Amino acid sequence: MAELRTETMTVNMGPQHPSTHGVLRLVLQLDGEIIQSAMTTIGYLHTGIEKTAEQKKWQQVIPLVERMDYLGAQSNSLCYALAVEKLLGLEMPTRVKDIRVLIAELQRLASHLIWLGTHAMEIGAVSMLFYALSERERLMNINELLAGFRFFPSYIRIGGLREDLPRGFHDAVTAFLDRFPGKLDEFEGLLTNNDVFRRRTEDVGVITQEEAFAWGLLGPISRAAGSDYDVRKYFPYSGYETYDFSVPTATEGDVFARYRVRIAEMRQSVTIARQAIQRITPTGAWACDDRRVVPPPKDKVYTEMEALIQHFLIYSQGFMVPAGDAYVPVEGPRGEHGCYVVSDGTNRPWRVKMRPPSFMAIQALPHVIQGGLIADVVAVIGSNDVVMGDCDR
Repeated sequence: MAELRTETMTVNMGPQHPSTHGVLRLVLQLDGEIIQSAMTTIGYLHTGIEKTAEQKKWQQVIPLVERMDYLGAQSNSLCYALAVEKLLGLEMPTRVKDIRVLIAELQRLASHLIWLGTHAMEIGAVSMLFYALSERERLMNINELLAGFRFFPSYIRIGGLREDLPRGFHDAVTAFLDRFPGKLDEFEGLLTNNDVFRRRTEDVGVITQEEAFAWGLLGPISRAAGSDYDVRKYFPYSGYETYDFSVPTATEGDVFARYRVRIAEMRQSVTIARQAIQRITPTGAWACDDRRVVPPPKDKVYTEMEALIQHFLIYSQGFMVPAGDAYVPVEGPRGEHGCYVVSDGTNRPWRVKMRPPSFMAIQALPHVIQGGLIADVVAVIGSNDVVMGDCDR
């Protein structure tokens, strides 16, 4: 009788694999279909955004940081703007804060829709991707109305916003918020009680609350394991303390729990966005009145020499930021997204460093998938909602 072979097999998964959510490479050590060990490899993007930021003027960094976590672009720019404004000692008008909150929550919805569509597709619910992308397109239309750009609007600026809200903005946002809860009900009808979906997600990729904290996992991953930590509640910014919303949690810590938490988060984002759009008046302040940072109004530029000079200086030389450092966290779509900026007192940042939640999720991935089936790897990666641009900066 032939002796049974028991050696393991090494398999490359990625970096071209469509289910690794970007150029992520996994080297899997398999015993049959059981994962004995895994090694993650990042570094295929070579963006060098954080280093490039040191060569740009402060305001010019906004388009760069939006391309890190490219699905949470305006959360990135908000985080960076808040950090620089902290160094400058700037306080934003209430209307600017409310607009920023609205934009951040719409960005969270857009990001979660990409997560929902791709995650469900990888498990087998292919049509879910088209339904989710259809709703996300409506949010991209709002971005286009707002700034002329769909993916990277660069609408949030240091000192406020790029310009005032366009005509028709309130109606477009209200129409989306009226429509979206019904669509969420449809999505849950397709997935939440679907037997195949639940078999692929329940008791898969379990992460306990202690493990989540040990690996630096925050956001939906830790909230699905029982934590209620949310930057918007623990360290409020942009007036979040004045909004009425709850933080969804679960206790199972598996792929299905992370799905339920993100679905509930989308409902809470709709609640916050409704409150914000009701507060925002059609006209009013769209930036602070600090002329070190915000250019003078165009009518004054055309009629006053001092305003013309200030306009020219801001756009040609930028502005100086006092020497020092600041760290500001925001609750991005994937968890706590922090920005640490260092200034040496010049018109360019000395250092821009991000705390990327996707990077934390990638470092914990080998631990989470070890002992599981190779078929469950894509389910775990999808439930962690990683964006490789957030890792390889």
